[in-house]
Amino acid sequence: MSGTMFGEPEVEKGAQPGAATPVPQTVAWHVPDLPHRDPTEPIGAWRQRYRSQVIIGDFAAALVACSTAALVRWGGIPNLRVALLATVVPVVWLFVVAYAGGYRLASLGIGLDEYRSIGRALVILLALVAVVLVSLGWQMSRLLIGVAVPLTCLLTVVVRWLMRGRLAAARAKGRCLQPTIVVGRGLAVPEMIAELKSDRHETGMVVVGACASDLPDPSWVKDVPLYGGPETALLAVRETGAEAVVLASDSAFSGKGLRRLGWALSEMGVDLYVHPGIHEVAAPRLTLRPAAGMSLLHVEGPTIGGIDAVAKRTIDIVCSAGILLVTLPVWLFISAWIKLTDRGPVFFVQQRVGEEGKTFPMIKFRSMVIDAEARLAELAAKTDQVNEMLFKHKEDPRITKPGRFIRKLSLDELPQLVNVLRGEMSLVGPRPPLPREVDAYEPDAMRRLKVRPGLTGMWQISGRSDLNWEDSLRLDLWYVDNWSPVLDVMILFRTVRAVMKAEGAY
Repeated sequence: MSGTMFGEPEVEKGAQPGAATPVPQTVAWHVPDLPHRDPTEPIGAWRQRYRSQVIIGDFAAALVACSTAALVRWGGIPNLRVALLATVVPVVWLFVVAYAGGYRLASLGIGLDEYRSIGRALVILLALVAVVLVSLGWQMSRLLIGVAVPLTCLLTVVVRWLMRGRLAAARAKGRCLQPTIVVGRGLAVPEMIAELKSDRHETGMVVVGACASDLPDPSWVKDVPLYGGPETALLAVRETGAEAVVLASDSAFSGKGLRRLGWALSEMGVDLYVHPGIHEVAAPRLTLRPAAGMSLLHVEGPTIGGIDAVAKRTIDIVCSAGILLVTLPVWLFISAWIKLTDRGPVFFVQQRVGEEGKTFPMIKFRSMVIDAEARLAELAAKTDQVNEMLFKHKEDPRITKPGRFIRKLSLDELPQLVNVLRGEMSLVGPRPPLPREVDAYEPDAMRRLKVRPGLTGMWQISGRSDLNWEDSLRLDLWYVDNWSPVLDVMILFRTVRAVMKAEGAY
C-alpha cells in the first residue's frame, strides 16, 4: 500500500517531520519517553492488571455482601444450601457484570459507562436469582433479592470508586496513561490535542505524536512530535509505541481510508477512536443507526422531565433528610461558634434564582461580617478576582474566623438542605445564581434555569471558585443537557473528595 492513504509512506529525499508530505522511513525519528514507564514492562500491561484488580474487587464485594446477608438473617452460615449460594452468587456476579460490559478495557476507569454496566448487571442478577429460586422452590428470595444482591451492587460501586481514586492518583504522577496519536486535518488536530491534554486524568490518554495535514503553521502543534500527514499514522504508531489513535473530526477521512486504518490498527492491537465533531453531548444520548450501508449517529434530545425527574426528587428528599439528621450536632456546634464570635445572626438568607427563573430565599450559615453586603462595592474593584460574573476574592477580609473554616469544608452550605426539602433546590444541579447575574445572562446561559439549582454540581467537583465564568457556564450547560440519576450519584461521590481536598474553596 506504499503511497496510499494510511499505508507506508514512500521514501522521499529531503522530507522532514512536520511537513504535509509523507515522511520517509530514513528520517531519525524523535520518540518521546512515556512518563514514569517501566521499560521492561509491555506497553498497556497496566490495563490488564487493572482489570484483574477490578475483577478481584467485584468478587470480594459480592462475597462480603452475601456473607453479610447470611449473618444478618441467621447469624452465620446455617447450612450447605446457604453456603453454596454465598459462594456461587459472587461467581455468577462476575459473569453477569462481564455480560453487561463491566470489564471492557475501553470503559474501565473512564466516564459513567462503567457504573451503568453495574446497574444493568444488578437488574440481570435480580431476574436470574428470582427465576432460579422459583424453579428450585427455595424460600430465600427475600434474603437474596432484598439484601444480598442490592448490597453486592452497592459494594461493587464503592470498590470501583475507590479504585478509580487510586487510578487518578497514579495518572497524576504520569502513570497508567494510554499513549495516543492524533490524526486529522487543519485546526482539528491542535484542538483535539488541547482537549486531551486538558483532562488526561479523566481520558487516560497522553498524546505522544500527531499526524496532520493542511497546517498553515506547524508550530500550532506544540510539545508534540509532528510526523507529517495522516498517511504517516501507522509509522507514528510504531515509532512511539502508541496504544490508541484518535481521528479528529474531518469528512475527508472516511470510507475506505478509515476502514483500512481500522484494519491495520486492529492487527497491531491499537485502539481507534473517531471524534464525530459533536461537543458537550454525553455518550448515552448517542446511538448508531444503520441506514443504506451507513452508520448514522442519532443524538437524543436532553431529557429534563419524566420518570428520571421523579427519581431525582425522591433521592433529594430521602438523602437530604438523612444528611440533615446525621449532621444535626454539626449544626449546633457551628451555630454556637458563629453566635459567640460577633453576636450576629447565625444564618444568612439571600434571594437566588431557581428553576424557570423563580426566586427563592437560599439559606446558608453566615460566614462573613454583618455588614458584608455594604462592603461589596468596595471590594469589587479588586483586580485579583477569579470569576468575572460571580464575585470571589481569595483573601476576602469580610470572612470571619468561623466562616473561613466552614467555607473550606463547605459546611456553610448545610442549611441549603432545607431548600432541598422545600423543593427550591436539588442535591445536584447548577450553582444557584443571584438576580443580578441572571440580568447579565446571554441567551445560552438562560438554559441553566431549566433545572433546579444544586447544593453541589459539576462546578463543585471541577475547581469551584477557581473556575472562570466560561468554564462554569460550560459545565452547567453540559449538566442540564446530559443529567441522569447515575450522573447525580457520581457527582455526590466526587463531591466528598472535592470537599476534603478543599480546592477552590474561599
